[in-house]
Amino acid sequence: MFLSRALPALAAMAAVIAWEVIARIHHLLYLPPPSTVIARAYQLWFAGPASRAFLTDQALQDLLPSLARLALGWALAAALGLAAGIALGCLPVLAALTDPVLHIGRAVPPPALLPLFLATLPIGTPTQLATIVYAVTWPILIATTDGIRSVDRAFLDTATVFRLQRRRRLLSVLIPAAAPRILAGLRLSVSLALIMAVVSELAASTDGLGYRLQQAAGTLDVPAMWAVIVLLGTAGITANTAFLLLQRHLLQSRQVTPAHGHT
Repeated sequence: MFLSRALPALAAMAAVIAWEVIARIHHLLYLPPPSTVIARAYQLWFAGPASRAFLTDQALQDLLPSLARLALGWALAAALGLAAGIALGCLPVLAALTDPVLHIGRAVPPPALLPLFLATLPIGTPTQLATIVYAVTWPILIATTDGIRSVDRAFLDTATVFRLQRRRRLLSVLIPAAAPRILAGLRLSVSLALIMAVVSELAASTDGLGYRLQQAAGTLDVPAMWAVIVLLGTAGITANTAFLLLQRHLLQSRQVTPAHGHT
């Protein structure tokens, strides 16, 4: 059991060691050793005073704007996707009417709409939020709709027997029963929000990690490029792990049964 849990960490350590050795032996221009990347990341973002949690001025310009856009964009997309998904799951007529439009909308690659957002919205946060919200809404909406539609008929029959009002049926039966799929969609959307935040900052920003990545590429600051890439990967893994733990906690603390509707 311990070995199975430690195996991913051991594999990651082996990969980092191999990267360090290969990079130092072959002196590859575009693959600096991890030690160099970590030193550059420290210099860029974490060499500040203790009064600011060791964050540098560059960190305030790179990290905080990206995190703020990511959080706000994901929250807006979650609200929109959950509301639309619940409506489509509960109202088959509405789902039938909007199905063609939804299929077309989710088939459009979100980066393809970035030029449209740049042309119609102010450059900066509005464009970035629009890009994030458009991309992230779809997995939440689809997961919520599928979750509501796939609720066991026994739950609905129980709600009918107890003559639950529509609002209570939704909150006490449908949403808890669909929670595993809804939470899976929300967890998937976090990684997608991070991706789209960076993509939007590459083209429509003067700050943030995407902008820093573009600047590093333009000046051939390869260690800084890798510092951004590694930081983004670490942030993605951390967010996914945190949400997975939250998902497990929520599902364990609120089990749905046909006899009681909720616990």
